[in-house]
This record gives sequence, structure tokens and C-alpha cells, in this order.
Amino acid sequence: MTTRRRITNLSADKMTEESAIKGFKLSFLLILIALLGCPLVKAQTDRPNIILIYADDLGIGLLSHEGQKIISTPHIDQLAMDGIRFQRAYANMLCAPARASLITGLHDAHSVPFPISNGAAYMRAEESTLAMIEKSINEKLPAVSADQVFLGQVAQGMGYKTAQFGKLEWGFSTTDEQMKRHGWDYYLGYLDHVRAHGFYPPFLFENGKILRYEGNTLVNAGKSIEPETEESYQERWDRTGKETYSQDIFMEGILDFINSNRDNPFFIYFPTQLPHGPVSIPEIHADFVANDQLTSIEKEYASMVKMLDDNVGQIVRKLKELNLDENTIVIFTSDNGHEIYYSKEGRIEKPYTNIQTGERFDDHTNKYYSELAGDVFDGNGGQAGMKRSNLEGGIRVPLIIKWPDKIEKGRVSQRLTANYDLLATIAELTGYSEDFETDGLSFLNELMSVGSKDPQHEFLVYSSFTGPTLITQDGWKLRTILAKDIFELFYLPEDLKEQHDLSVLHPAKLESLKKSLLEACDGDYQNGLYSTTKSQIKLN
Repeated sequence: MTTRRRITNLSADKMTEESAIKGFKLSFLLILIALLGCPLVKAQTDRPNIILIYADDLGIGLLSHEGQKIISTPHIDQLAMDGIRFQRAYANMLCAPARASLITGLHDAHSVPFPISNGAAYMRAEESTLAMIEKSINEKLPAVSADQVFLGQVAQGMGYKTAQFGKLEWGFSTTDEQMKRHGWDYYLGYLDHVRAHGFYPPFLFENGKILRYEGNTLVNAGKSIEPETEESYQERWDRTGKETYSQDIFMEGILDFINSNRDNPFFIYFPTQLPHGPVSIPEIHADFVANDQLTSIEKEYASMVKMLDDNVGQIVRKLKELNLDENTIVIFTSDNGHEIYYSKEGRIEKPYTNIQTGERFDDHTNKYYSELAGDVFDGNGGQAGMKRSNLEGGIRVPLIIKWPDKIEKGRVSQRLTANYDLLATIAELTGYSEDFETDGLSFLNELMSVGSKDPQHEFLVYSSFTGPTLITQDGWKLRTILAKDIFELFYLPEDLKEQHDLSVLHPAKLESLKKSLLEACDGDYQNGLYSTTKSQIKLN
């Protein structure tokens, strides 16, 4: 049995009556202006621009307003001070399903999985082989239903100029045909996941064409090696074939796009590579050069987080320069929880190991915590677990939204919010009225602080490598380790670190949530078990 809901013409289930009336008024106004022969530019600029900044592996604890002590993130902090931050925001435990959930509005534990291909399809792509590579990928991916609606498509359908910059939005290899189907008028970035682990690409893709960067000569885009050794340090700082840093390319493109589209509504989706590793940065940030408590690779990683924060500041400054700030919604979030890219023997080790005892963490009886692992940054904010796990450290993410004069400054929301809610929210925001299926719920009223309350999730559902998890509106969490027939029950308001399994003490609650989870997984818990072999389509 599916949990999907169909949204039809801003129905009362998901969209408020107020927003439906608002959308009707806007449509009527645009028709009237057109009939009178007046230009549409003025009316279009009344609609808010939208910029979605999608950090990669940014744990909630890496932000200074969330308690980070070593890295300061003043620009992201300012977004939070100028807008709203959600303290109960969740996403998938891994990048590919997270990106799919974001742009489809669906969770990743249904009986029909997201069609995720494996990566590296474009490692040695040439102009002469590009069409063949794309044809091979498209033939192995299932056809997309004509009824399927995607995030970019929603904004595009309402007259927005849409663009994506950065890492691919569909894993782990995608094509020009998919990008256009997903609703992007323009895109510049990677089309495969493996190359996106390097920051000095010999080429990127711009609207289906190969765009070359002559000073970047490494096939693997300059991907560094792990863990930290003298050899990896020397390799990382060897600048041969590493002339142009990808984040600089994307930032130049984003700022140019904002400037070129200042007179019409635009939607920019920026799935940045930062701070995903392996660690790579052109130079160590001045904040860390003299910091003796950090190793070199830790300084470099901190500089990647710092660059991301500086980029957020650049985007906000550009909006202010063009007088677009008041009419632009800036959304900042991450695809999943924290990951370690600065391991070094004796300091922090991978596979993740308790530095004190030498035992490997197992995410069950021996759960990962930063203080046990030696992580000086505490990137998961004191929570249990990391990326790839269904513990809070793997799936609870930052979500900050700024919209001047519409969102009250400095608000903190306790609304249970999923990354798959953003599609429904942007659909309501833009007035999109076509039918689409979603597991998400719009939270536009929560942003606007209007009298009408948004519908609330009874629970959220996500897959993981051990099995699905469920988080309820009132704070209960059910997590699974299917291979061992384990169902753990936690009450997060009193146990955010997930240290006290209450399944024995609350058998009725356990059984109730197991039933809800089974229904959300379309009748089979295995649908919420992610695995590389089961969940990915092999391209070769």
C-alpha cells in the first residue's frame, strides 16, 4: 500500500485555500495585462526568485550557529538570523537517493525504487563518443512517465527561467535528456558522480555540450587519495594539471545567471560539491593557517566548509547589488549527514573506529560518536552515526530559508520536515496547478507565519543500508537492522543521541510504528533496504 498522495489543483489536502485564491488572482492579473497589451516583465518580477543551495555531506554540526567551535560560518549564520531554520529537517542517508527524493517529492522506500545508475560513465568522454554514451545510459534507464513532475519542471512550468550548477542532480550518471526532462533550461556541471569527486575537471557539461578547461588535465578531475599519509599530502598539493577549481567555475556561472535574469523570475538549483571529499582546496583559509590544533588535512577540510560559507555570502551580496534581495527566497540545506574526509592514523580512522578501544563502530551496540572517533569538528553535532546510516547523524540535516519581509527574522521551527517536502512547497509558492504525486507536504504557511496551519506529517520514512527508518511528528523513531531482525525504538526529545532503546518498555508503540512503516514501504520492509547491487542499475 502506497503512502503517495496526489495533489490536484492545489487541493485542500495539501494546499491552502488562501494560496489557491492567490494563484487564481495572479493568473487573472497576468491574463488581463496581456489583453491590455502591456509588457509582462513587471508582473513577472513580482514573483519571488528562488535559489536552492544544496550542500554535499554537510553535517549539521559544521555550522557555527549550531555549535561549531573551530569553523566560523558567518554567512550561513546570517541566513538563519534573517530567516527561519528548521531543527527537525531530514534527508536520505546517501547522496543519490537524497537528490532523487528532493526533485521528485517521493521518499525512497517504495516498491518501485528510484532508477539510479552507477557512476563513471563519462570518465573519458569525447565529443565523438558523447552521443553513444548518452544513448547507452538512456537505454538502460526506465522511461519516465509523462505524469512524473520534477522540481525544476514546477518552476519552469510557471514561467521561471531555471538553471542548475554543480554536481549532478540524479545519480550516479545522468544525461542531457534527463536534465531537460527534469526542467532545467540551463545547466553547467558534472553528469557523473565519480568525476564529481575531483575538483579540477578537464571538462564539464553545458546544455549537452562538453566544455573544456585546458589547464585541468587529469582524467579523474584531480580526485585526491585517502587516508592522510605523506604520499597523499604530496599528491594533493602537486598542482600539475590542476589549474581551475570547479567551485570557482560554478560561482562565476551563478553570478552571471543572476545578472542576466534580473528582469524575470528565476530558479537556481546549486548542488555544490562542497564539502564532500576527498579533500581538495586551492589554498588553506587564513582562519586556519596558524591553528596548531589542526593537522594540515583538517585545515584543508575546514577551508572547504569556509569556502562554501563565503560562496553563500557572494550570492547574497549579488542579490543585494541588483536590488533582488527582497524578492528572492534563498534555501540552504544538505543532502545527508556528516562524513569524514580527513582521516589520519592515530587521530581519526576509516573504517570508523573507536580511537580509545580500537573497536570498529557498528551503528548498533557500538555507535559512532565524534568524541569516541577523535573527530575534532564534531560534524554531526553530537548525534550518533554518520552518512550512510539511519541514525540521526546520517539523516538529520540543516534547513535554512530566507525571504525578506515574508519570513520573520530569527525564527526556529520544530516542524517535522522532509527533503521531499520542497517540491510541494515550491509548487504552492509558484502557483503550479498540474496534478502530481508526492509524499511531501507544503510548508509554505510555516514560512509565512499565516493563520492557516500547514498539514503535518504523521511520520517521515527513509531507506538505509540496514533498512528503513521512521520518525514521527511527536518524536518517536523506529530504526531497523533487517539482517538481524532488529527494530530499535527511541524517543528523540529525550534521547537525541539514540542511546536508549525503548522497544521492550513500549511494545504497543513499537508494534504500531512497525505497522505504519510496513505500510509506507508498500508492504515489504525490504523496499527500505538500500544496497549498491540491488538499488543501482549497472551501465556496463
